[in-house]
Amino acid sequence: MFDKPVRTGDTAQRERHADCIAAIAQTRSREAFAELFAFYAPRLKSYMLRLGASDGEAEELAQDVMVSLWRKADLYDRKQASVSTWLFRIARNRRIDAQRRQRRPELPADDPILRPPEIEQPDALMAQDQMEEAVRAELLKLPQDQQNLLRAAFYEGLSHSEIAAAFNLPLGTVKSRIRLAFQKLRGGLHERE
Repeated sequence: MFDKPVRTGDTAQRERHADCIAAIAQTRSREAFAELFAFYAPRLKSYMLRLGASDGEAEELAQDVMVSLWRKADLYDRKQASVSTWLFRIARNRRIDAQRRQRRPELPADDPILRPPEIEQPDALMAQDQMEEAVRAELLKLPQDQQNLLRAAFYEGLSHSEIAAAFNLPLGTVKSRIRLAFQKLRGGLHERE
């Protein structure tokens, strides 16, 4: 069941990830956990790095979040949030906890990251889902090379220079293709309005 790859960012993938969590909760499926770990651990680490964690701390926090997924899979409710929303919320909370333990002054008490997330209203969730679907549809209209660069930048968290090295392209080419992809996305989304 869990050996068929799914395209990044689509509805089928979200359902599949929710099914993986259900399999972990019900049968402690290592296969399902391995699939989720392979997909989310690098993204969680990248998120932690963007929040200011060191490389080692980001790795540790990402693994801690994945251990929480394993232990608390039965607490996940697909009706309340997507798997990514649930995991990144756990990650954000782990980062806050780590900051508090280290007693670093970098996070002032009035920092917005310390505020609990507001409960999203159903109409806002529906609008967000519709926007996500529109963006996914427009992404699929882009040339494959632009899609690949956007995935590397936004799903894998690579910098422009890392993308240039990975795709063996000049840095300026990477930047211009990403900029062109954004212009096409923006134009396509404006046409939908």
